[in-house]
Amino acid sequence: MSETTYLITGANRGIGKGVLSAFVARPNITVIAAVRDVTSALKVFETVPVATNSKIITIKIDANSETDPAAAVAELKATHNITKIDVLVANAGLLETDTIVPVLEAKPDAIRRHFNVNTIGPLLLFQAFYPLLLASSNPRFFAVTSTLGSIGSIPTYDVPFFTYGVSKSAANFLVAKISYEVSEITTVAFNPGWVQTEMGNGAARGVGLGQAPVAFEDSIRDLVGLFDGVKKEQSGSFLEAGTGEVIPW
Repeated sequence: MSETTYLITGANRGIGKGVLSAFVARPNITVIAAVRDVTSALKVFETVPVATNSKIITIKIDANSETDPAAAVAELKATHNITKIDVLVANAGLLETDTIVPVLEAKPDAIRRHFNVNTIGPLLLFQAFYPLLLASSNPRFFAVTSTLGSIGSIPTYDVPFFTYGVSKSAANFLVAKISYEVSEITTVAFNPGWVQTEMGNGAARGVGLGQAPVAFEDSIRDLVGLFDGVKKEQSGSFLEAGTGEVIPW
């Protein structure tokens, strides 16, 4: 059986770890876990069950770094003999709870920090791994974004997440633009839901809620199902993990 190779950023916690765990529980899977701190991540992955002929490779990619993605490519080729990436998942994200404010209170420095991680990070990741994606017979680039970045959904989600939302809106534009300019790669944005992770629950508390509404296990199941089932003709779309429905840009 042909081995499938995934790379997931932010893979040591939250949604990233959940998706990683789901994939390496299958046989003949390589998951490259991209993390900020390799040493601490290796300890986390010691408890993750790994199926026959599957493995986790841990590498450093800090979403704030302009050089880490290219360095990771070089390391994967030289040290781990990686010749292709089938599925590249830009999952690492930033949401600082003290930046949950309306437009009139948004601070430029906070916006820059969120853009660095949530928009520029996925861009640099895609640019660096583009050649390895092209080596796959079915290359896919998936970005975990947010409905809070949907311009069409602003009236539905009347919450003061301007700083985070504008960076995710730009990430959504990146996905749409890649799908047109690099049509040979299936490129899709996904909203995982407002999930009960450290980030999701922190955001919920920031607007006066006890916790996020979407159970972690439900989000991972739905997200992995969509990752598995996405079709080439869906490239350039923004999908809701819970329903598979198209979200307006």
